[in-house]
Amino acid sequence: MSTYLDSRSFLRWGWRQLTSMRTALILLLMLGVAAIPGSLFPQRTQNPIKVRQYFIDNPTLAPWLDRFKFFEVYSSPWFSAIYLLLFISLIGCVLPRSIEHAKAIGAKPPLTPKYLDRMESFTEIKKIELDIAEEYLRKKHYRIRRDADSISAEKGYSRESGNLLFHLSLILILVAVGVGSLLGMKGDAILNVGDRFVNTPTSYDSLGFGKYQSENTLKPFSLTVTDFQAKYDPITNSPLDYTLKVKLANPYGSAERDEIIKVNSPLKLGSTNIYLQANGYSPIVVVKDKTGKVTFNGPTTFLPQDGNLTSTGAIKIPDMSPQIGFVSSFLPTADRDPVRGGFSSYPEVLDPKLLVSVWKGDLGLNNGVPQSVYRIDTSKMERIGLKALVLNQPYDFGEGSITFTGWTSWVNLQIVDDPGKNFALLGAILAILGLLTSLFTRQRRIWVKQVGRKTQIAGLAKNSIPGLAEEVSDLVKGVSHDK
Repeated sequence: MSTYLDSRSFLRWGWRQLTSMRTALILLLMLGVAAIPGSLFPQRTQNPIKVRQYFIDNPTLAPWLDRFKFFEVYSSPWFSAIYLLLFISLIGCVLPRSIEHAKAIGAKPPLTPKYLDRMESFTEIKKIELDIAEEYLRKKHYRIRRDADSISAEKGYSRESGNLLFHLSLILILVAVGVGSLLGMKGDAILNVGDRFVNTPTSYDSLGFGKYQSENTLKPFSLTVTDFQAKYDPITNSPLDYTLKVKLANPYGSAERDEIIKVNSPLKLGSTNIYLQANGYSPIVVVKDKTGKVTFNGPTTFLPQDGNLTSTGAIKIPDMSPQIGFVSSFLPTADRDPVRGGFSSYPEVLDPKLLVSVWKGDLGLNNGVPQSVYRIDTSKMERIGLKALVLNQPYDFGEGSITFTGWTSWVNLQIVDDPGKNFALLGAILAILGLLTSLFTRQRRIWVKQVGRKTQIAGLAKNSIPGLAEEVSDLVKGVSHDK
C-alpha cells in the first residue's frame, strides 16, 4: 500500500514539475537550441544531394552526425520529444489557470481587510459618505464590492487575461506548426522563361511532404513562364523590382489566365502559395561533335555567385565519345580584375561572356549515384580546352565545338501548402496583444472603510508597478472635493 502511495505521489510531483511555467520556459529554450542544427547542416527532406556531398567532404564526422539525426532534425526523436513535452507542459500549465480565471472574472473583489493600516499607502481622512467614494471608483473603472461600512474595489483583471492569452497563443502556434508539418508540403522548381510547369512530383527539383501527405494530394494545376523582368539601380546595382508573368491553367481545365508573381506577392491557389524565390541566367549553347552533328542545343541553368549575377554551372554532354563536360561561368556584364579574374560588374546582360573549361572522360552519370547538375566531378577527366566566348563565337576544342548563342532568364518558384500558416499568424498576433496587455495593465486593489469618525483608505499593487500612492492620493482629493 505504501509503495502505491509513494508512486502516486511521485507521479503527482512529476506532473507539477512538468506543468510549471519554469519548465515550459526551459523547454521553449531547448526547442530553439534543438532547431539550430537544422540550419547548420543540410536536411535530407530539403536537399539530399548536399547531404551526400557532406558525407563525401566529411567521411568521419558525417556518420556520427547521422546517428543523432542531424540531417533529419525536425523528424528526429529528440526534437519531437522536446516539442511534445513543451506542448503538454503549456496545456497543463495554462488550461487550469484559464478555467480558474474564467470563474474569477465574474466574482466580487475580496473582502476588506480588518486592519487597513497594515496595507500599502494607508491614509486616514475625515469621515465621508461611501456613496461618494463608490461613484469616484466606478468612474475609474474599478469593480466594486459594497459592504455596510466599507468598499472593496479592484481593477486590472485584464493583466491576467493578457498573460493567459499569451500562453494560449503559444499553444495555438505549436498546433499550427504541427499541422503544417503533418499536412503540408513544400517544393522548389527552377524554370526558364518559356518552360511549362505541371504540378506533379517529377516537375520539382526538390519536394517534401508532411507525414500524412503524399504525391496523390498535390493540387492539379499548371503554369507557363511567359516573361520575367528585373529592374536594378544603375548606381548601386541593387534590385528595384522583380516581375514574373505566367499563364495559369486552373484545376478544372478552363482557359489559361494571365497572372503576375512578385517577391512579396505570391500567387495563391487556395491554401497553396507560389512564391518567387530567386532568379538568374541560363546561357544557351550549341555543341557539335567532330562530324558536325549537333549533340546539344539549349539553355543550361547557372547559379549566381554574387549580387551582380556572376554565375557558374556545368554543361554535360554524355552522348559524345569521349564524354565531354564544360565547367563554365556566365558573366552578364563582363569585366576583369588581375586578382579576381573574370566577373560581372552589373546584373543585367549588357556585355555577356561565357567562360568554359572543357573536360573529356567519364562524367560519372552511369554509376547510379546522384550528382549535382551544377557541378562536374573532374577527378576522372582530362582538361582539353579553356576559352572565353562572346556571343555567337564558335570554339573548336578538338573533340568538337561549342558556340555561345544567347541566354534566357530563369526563376526559382517555391510552392508551399501550409494549412497551419494562418493559425500560426493568428497565434503570433494574439501573443503580442496578450503580452502587451500583461505588461502595461496595472492591477490594483483599493479599500475604503469607515471607522468611527474617520475614513481609512489603503491599497495593494498586485504586480508591483509604481503609482499606487498617486492613485490613493487622487482618490483622497477626489472624494474630499466632492464633499
